[in-house]
Amino acid sequence: MRTRGRTRPLALAAATMGVALTLAACGANTAAPEAEQSAPAESGDADGIVGVILPETSTSARWEGFDKPMLEKALRAEGFEPDVQNAQGDVQKFSTLADGMIAKGVKVLVIAAINSEVGSAVATKAQNAGIPTIDYDRLNLGGSSDYYVSFDNVKVGELQGQGLAQALEGQQGAEVIEIEGAPTDNNASLFYEGQQNVLGPLYESGELTLVQSQRIDDWDNQKGGVTFEQILTSNGGAVGGVVAANDGLAGAVITVLKKNGLAGRVPVTGQDATPAGLKAILRGDQHMTVFKPIQEEADATAELAAALAKGDKAAADAIASDVSEDPEGGREVKSVLLEPQLITKDDVKKVVDAGYVPASEVCTGDLRATCTELGIS
Repeated sequence: MRTRGRTRPLALAAATMGVALTLAACGANTAAPEAEQSAPAESGDADGIVGVILPETSTSARWEGFDKPMLEKALRAEGFEPDVQNAQGDVQKFSTLADGMIAKGVKVLVIAAINSEVGSAVATKAQNAGIPTIDYDRLNLGGSSDYYVSFDNVKVGELQGQGLAQALEGQQGAEVIEIEGAPTDNNASLFYEGQQNVLGPLYESGELTLVQSQRIDDWDNQKGGVTFEQILTSNGGAVGGVVAANDGLAGAVITVLKKNGLAGRVPVTGQDATPAGLKAILRGDQHMTVFKPIQEEADATAELAAALAKGDKAAADAIASDVSEDPEGGREVKSVLLEPQLITKDDVKKVVDAGYVPASEVCTGDLRATCTELGIS
């Protein structure tokens, strides 16, 4: 289930301080605050409305903290009035939001679906109404959207595997527990594929030992922590390293490691470069995260939406020059696949300097001296 292509670099656009501050108090093991739904947009003098439906806020702070404001900014820059709504993890609400946007006649519908089933159903409804659709961040397997914008998610997993392998280098036979994302999320499958590209040969050679790999329904951090603790206990409390598919799951794992006196001694992977994840890295509790500059994803989506709204297929195809496989639909989907970045302690400054997370959010309390040492300000 490989999604890979020629990555097309976009200029790194820094988010405003206000955007980053919306993530305040959103810990890696806590839910993002319930965001108010934005009022329906009015087109005014804009080129029309582009509708965006985001999936949830309970397991990741990124959707409301990063994606929503960055998509709004990018769509306005392309001359559209954005209508960005969040389904809050409710499949029925996702469908209802889509129905409203379709009835309103949005120029393009951008779909970051809760699962492929609802995403595909929404895409079909929109296309039947003559509205082009873009799968955003997650490809809807068996769906019908002609275009897809995301990061190279196999590469994300490879970076996680590389980070863990480097941290465990020389520890022959080190035992690894894998806490993976939701079984209904195609991205989680791609992350796993990338991880296994790196870790699989090490398991086969005996350089590392796989204890157990477990997918976590709904990316639920609490379930992830409970599952990890059960696996750890059944393995006699022994673990050499942990693959955690994102920073939220990493935070749940670290909570269990602290409880067992293992935090800081066991490398843990992550993803999303959240403030809590970056702080855990600076403390030494988390080894690495994967930074995905979401403004690049938002900019590419807005650029693609502008081409589709004009009916300019040639321009859209030029933007989406990569290809993703949809094994369930037996098709190839024209895609924009952006390049993720591996972030360890020495790289946290890159995320701060890019404007995605303010120094004031990570350089607090006992971490101020560490930040000064690393030149983070």
